Amino acid sequence: MQQGILAAERADGRRQALLVAGVLAICVAALAITGFFDAQRFAEGIPALAQLGSEMFPPDFSRWQFWMRPLLDTLAMSIAGTILAVILSLPLALLAAPNTTLHPALGHVTRLVLSFLRSVPELILGIIFVAAVGFGALPGVLALALHSVGMVGKFYAEAIEHADPRPVEAARAAGATRVQVITKAVLPQVLPQLADITIYRWEYHFRASTVLGIVGAGGIGFELIAALRLIAYDQVAAILITILACVVVVDSLGAALRRRLK
Repeated sequence: MQQGILAAERADGRRQALLVAGVLAICVAALAITGFFDAQRFAEGIPALAQLGSEMFPPDFSRWQFWMRPLLDTLAMSIAGTILAVILSLPLALLAAPNTTLHPALGHVTRLVLSFLRSVPELILGIIFVAAVGFGALPGVLALALHSVGMVGKFYAEAIEHADPRPVEAARAAGATRVQVITKAVLPQVLPQLADITIYRWEYHFRASTVLGIVGAGGIGFELIAALRLIAYDQVAAILITILACVVVVDSLGAALRRRLK
């Protein structure tokens, strides 16, 4: 009996070792395919990076007053995108979660829609909406919101799916309607999780909105790409430092909000 147990443990150990070896082999192969082990390219690139670094410092903050409005636009884009994402994600999450969906087939279709939305990058959506509605913050907001519906809706649905079924069963036994079950038995359980997900997504939206400016969707990213096109690397460094400072502030606000919610 004991020998059988030892043999099973050894076999399990061999399987785990083979699994780890396989994962490591895949990782090494991926690094090799992407040229990570090309020492010559690194040797040629390091001096170029050093030259670029010397051109970026000291940072030039002389145009700081022109960056205030784009920064405000970036903040507004992150908030508006988060609001729209939440408004669209919650009903889709209720349809996607097995314990609140109207029909299993509808749940599968909704999850497929969420998967499709999160598979399209914000930059592609930004380009599409810039072509549709023109330059400015509006295409950035639409791109952030539509992409985030896929991710936020997925996380919302998972939180709703793992809600304690006992209050739900009690509400149904008391004769509550479907809407009452959701509003009285499901959502009160998961609201802290939904709020946590929303705050994290807002923090992400601020960082993503800086990138969307590169494709003409407004915000500080537009100033960044303009400085890059002018080869004004000292201004690029200043804008990056400004963005970093704003990201730190936004992350601190998000952490404070999460502490309050707990």
